[in-house]
This record gives sequence, C-alpha cells and structure tokens, in this order.
Amino acid sequence: MKLYPLFADLSGRPVLVVGGGVVGERKASSLLEAGARVTVGAPELNPTLRTWWEQGRISWRAGTFEDAWLDDIWLVVAATSDAVLHAHMAVLAEARRLFINVVDDAALSSFHVPAVVDRAPVTIAISSGGHAPMLARLLRERLELLIDPVMGPLASLLADMRSRIRTRLPDLAVRRRYYEHLLGGPVLSLLRRRQQALAEAAAERLLETAHTDPGGSVVLLGAGPGDPGLLTLRGLRALNEADVILHDRLVSAEVLALARRDAERIEVAKQAGNHHTTQAQIHALMLEHARAGRRVVRLKGGDPFVFGRGGEELEFLRGHGIAYEVVPGITAALACAAYAGIPLTHRDHAQSVRLVTAHCQGSIDTLDWQALAQERQTLAVYMGTSELPRLQQQLIAHGRAGTTPFAIIENGSRPEQRVITGSLSTLVERATGYDVCSPALLVIGEVAALAHTLAWFGRPPLGTALPVSSPKPEALTA
Repeated sequence: MKLYPLFADLSGRPVLVVGGGVVGERKASSLLEAGARVTVGAPELNPTLRTWWEQGRISWRAGTFEDAWLDDIWLVVAATSDAVLHAHMAVLAEARRLFINVVDDAALSSFHVPAVVDRAPVTIAISSGGHAPMLARLLRERLELLIDPVMGPLASLLADMRSRIRTRLPDLAVRRRYYEHLLGGPVLSLLRRRQQALAEAAAERLLETAHTDPGGSVVLLGAGPGDPGLLTLRGLRALNEADVILHDRLVSAEVLALARRDAERIEVAKQAGNHHTTQAQIHALMLEHARAGRRVVRLKGGDPFVFGRGGEELEFLRGHGIAYEVVPGITAALACAAYAGIPLTHRDHAQSVRLVTAHCQGSIDTLDWQALAQERQTLAVYMGTSELPRLQQQLIAHGRAGTTPFAIIENGSRPEQRVITGSLSTLVERATGYDVCSPALLVIGEVAALAHTLAWFGRPPLGTALPVSSPKPEALTA
C-alpha cells in the first residue's frame, strides 16, 4: 500500500479521540501540539486527560461511543481496546468521508500517524504504512541525530525573508545557489550560538552578494580517538558540510567514512617521529582552500586544543581574516582510559589528573618532574612512546615509587586496542617486549591497576594484575 504524504493544518479544527487511556492521551497530546480542538470520548479519563479537561485544554464526551460523536468532526482516532467498536467506527468514518486512524490496525485506518522529527516549523514524518511502526521510530531516532536542531530557527528566519529573497533573486537557479550557500555559510553557526541578530545580518549580507561566491571558512574539528561513535553530532554535521577535509594520519577510516562523499580529502600526516607535512604547509593549505570559497574542515585526532596545535592554527586563521569555528573532540586521555576501564580520578586513589605531552626531547626537559612524581594523582602521557626510558628514569628519580602501576593503551577505542600493564620499574621492559607503537596513551598512577578488574572493551589487558593500593585513612572518611 502506497500512502500519499500529507501535512494537515488542524489548527482550530475539531477532532475526536475515542479512548481515555494512555494511548488516547498520547494521540490527544500530538493533536493539541498541532493546535487542534480535541474532544476525547470515553466513560473515564486517565489522570492526565482529566487534568487537561479540568484546565479546559480538551473537551470530554463522557460515556460509550455514539454515532453522533462524528458530527462536525474533521478527523477521528480510535484508541480503545474494543476491536468491534473500532470496525464500526471505521465503517461510519468511511461513509462520512472522514479520515480515521485506528490504533494498531492499518487495514481499518485511512490515515496513519507517522513518527516525527520536530524542528518546527520544519517537520519530518516517517511512515511504514502502519506495518512496522517500531521501524519508523528507529528511523526517527537516527534522523534526530542527523538533523541539526537549528533547522527550525533557520526556517523561521527564511520565512521572514522569503518575499525579499524572491524579489531580489527571481532566477530559480540563482535562488537555489543562495540557499546552498546559506546552509554552508556562517548563518547556521551563528544560530547554533544563539546569536539571532548576527545570523539575520549574515543572511541579509549573503542576499546582497548572492551573485558572487561567498568566502570560505575553516572548522577545527576533533575526531576523537578513533571510534566513530565518539564523534560529536556537531562534528558529524561539519563533516557533511565540508568541501575539503585536511586530516591527520591517525584519524580513523571509520570517522572519515562519515564525511560528505564528494569532499576532497587531503592527508596532512603528522605523527610522532614521522612529520611529512609541516605546520606551515598545513596553514598554507587551509588558507588556499578557504580563500577559494571552500568550507574546510581541519580534522584532528582527539581534541584540537589538547596537544593538537589548534591554538596556533586559529591564530593563523584570525591573522589572515579567515572565518573559523571550533568543534571539540573527546581527547585521548578521557576516551582511551574509559575504554580500558581506568578511571582517571578515584576518591580512594587519585584526586587529580595531569595531561602531559612527551613527544620530543625538548618537551621532556620542560616538565616539572617534582610535581609529576607526587603520589595520589594520575598522569596521562600523550605521544610518549619514544621517550619511555626518560619518563621512567625521571619519575623514579624524583620520588615516584617503582611499584606504581602503569597502563599503556595502544589504539584506544578501536577494534585493535591493546592494554599493557605493569609497574613503573618495568615500564620500558614491558613496552619493548610487547613492541608498543603509536598511537598509544600512557597512564601512570594507582588507578592503572584497575585496568584488569574493570576492563570491558576488547581483549583483556596484557601483563600481571597488580594489587590496587589500599586507601589512606582520610580517604575512607571523606
């Protein structure tokens, strides 16, 4: 059965819901949201419907169904548990040319209530023809993630501008390009920031220059550690709006697969000990494509503002007058530790966490080793696989016990994740024995011992489980 999609204006029009239970309440609720004048017919009303009746939001026909209830009604919903009554109502509705929805009976229904993605005034309805309503709901849940919440405010803004747009851009092709540029320009970003006045001004400026190409922009986007499920919704939208994606080598193929299919992908390989693209060259690529009017996504593993040189890139873009936006990602310390079952803080074992980078000799020399060697804190060391001997030596030399647990999380959150554990005194030996390679996050501290007991993702940790240190007396009474 092929249904004709129809969006009905029920504002101020009388509709009837027969059934005073939970299902009738749900149907009445959506009809009220559409502005309909709702009458509920039933011997009794459930508490919610009764409250609405007492508040004057709905009318109530108390008693069992009568044929006269259908007089002067535009639309009717049968929401009882009486199949015989439903069949009778369907016959009456057909004779009166009334649209009827019979709950859980597609054959008796002349209209079906869809699953709805509400971005008012934008409404997206999904129907399975009444045959698989759960599938329609699941599709709605997927679309809820994909459809930007600001589509409603954008539609309202465009409604206000509609006459001016049609007057200034009578040519349909030019008008279509204007809408495409509007969706790819700064207006959506401004609406997301709740900057309505600036969004309206940007839309008006774009209208004034609709016959010319708009300027490009750059989105600095954190891709997270690799699991595509950890990408933020705003990040997914940015990937689907991108013309050009400048991505690091360590951004997973699964994350890249979520991007717009026809976007140009350029790998700007930056990996510890293997720098094929300099930072200056990355700056030049961003500038080149943005000045050509393209929407550029600078896609980085983890979060761009945590050891990702995102600040340098924004300073460059600002200095050259390029519009930019930042979409955070889940940084490796949070994601990899979580996927390894390691809490970075714990009331009994660690009251603070430090994020440290150790990707080169210069950064190692600038670290405050005295502070880093303190007990009852967690160290999360980024890009430290090439400096493990120095890390081990300095921490022990400054007072960190050799028995302190560690965990190396290699390819955290990805299917090939490995977790290698041990004590600080065996760090280099274990890493060498298991041939650890980048990308890997090193966690040092009492909480690392929990990797064996709290592991939940991928293969079990490699190495002997260490005892979790007993909490100090003050921790027990905190």
